[in-house]
Amino acid sequence: MSLRGRKLGLLLSCGPDQPNFDHGVRLAQAALEEGLQVYLYCIDDAVNGVSDSRLKRLVDRGVHLFACAYGAQRRNRAREETATWAGLATLTDIISGTDRFLSFN
Repeated sequence: MSLRGRKLGLLLSCGPDQPNFDHGVRLAQAALEEGLQVYLYCIDDAVNGVSDSRLKRLVDRGVHLFACAYGAQRRNRAREETATWAGLATLTDIISGTDRFLSFN
């Protein structure tokens, strides 16, 4: 069964130094290789990973990257252009608009 064209939503809430951050990144890579559209939302400590080279490579390959603006503000993080900075309404849209949604905490 082909997955091409299906949509996968991913939520990362752990920092870029945590194993689950890497698991989410690797799942996004595998999904892209299978032809899925990937929507990735960084929240909480994951906003610190928006500048991570792994996420930048995913964006270059077509991942739609979103990050929590409030989380960045709380952590005194600059809002980098790699991601679209948004709120929980965008996360809700990703959850409801994808075929599958997974969270890595």
